[in-house]
Amino acid sequence: MERTARRRRFTRAERLLHRTTAALMLLCIVTAAVLYVPQLAELVGRRYLVVTVHQWAGLLLPVPFLLALVSRAFRADLRRLNRFAPYDRAWLRAVRRREHGPSARPAGKFNAGQKIYAAWTAGAVLVMLGTGLLMWFTGLAPLVWRTSATFVHDWLSLAVGIAVAGHIAMALADPEARRGMRTGSVERQWARDHHPRWLEDE
Repeated sequence: MERTARRRRFTRAERLLHRTTAALMLLCIVTAAVLYVPQLAELVGRRYLVVTVHQWAGLLLPVPFLLALVSRAFRADLRRLNRFAPYDRAWLRAVRRREHGPSARPAGKFNAGQKIYAAWTAGAVLVMLGTGLLMWFTGLAPLVWRTSATFVHDWLSLAVGIAVAGHIAMALADPEARRGMRTGSVERQWARDHHPRWLEDE
């Protein structure tokens, strides 16, 4: 009975990718906060160590993603995330109008909000990596480039912190979604309520 009541959502490789990426991202955010908030910097001290941890956490951030590409299930989910279907536009309209329910907010395995968040995060990580490298290896570019890179890196890091906080808040509000990421499966009723097209398509 338990087997039929639940639906497989994420493989072990995908869950491991999420955990390692989350750990590296949070490490980047926490060390950035220590570097830029004077009260935290004074409390923690050891600035050189904090800078080193921040740099290497940022440099390693794309590695779990690249390793996960060997997983067929992950590549299939990437294709889902990269395709915006007509029902995704309907989902966004329903969010703007504050309409609820599976008929008002149709979604496949990932809803439109998750697709936008995934695309934005991937782009932000690439920009942060590029600007971070310009700041780290000062001989790579002239001073004006490094100054611009610092400006972009600092403000984008703030935006990333806010987006991650929103992502965590959404996860805390949905225990079944968290269980799906933790165990790999979700209740079928939850899938019908939140991702009805996913069940229909598969």
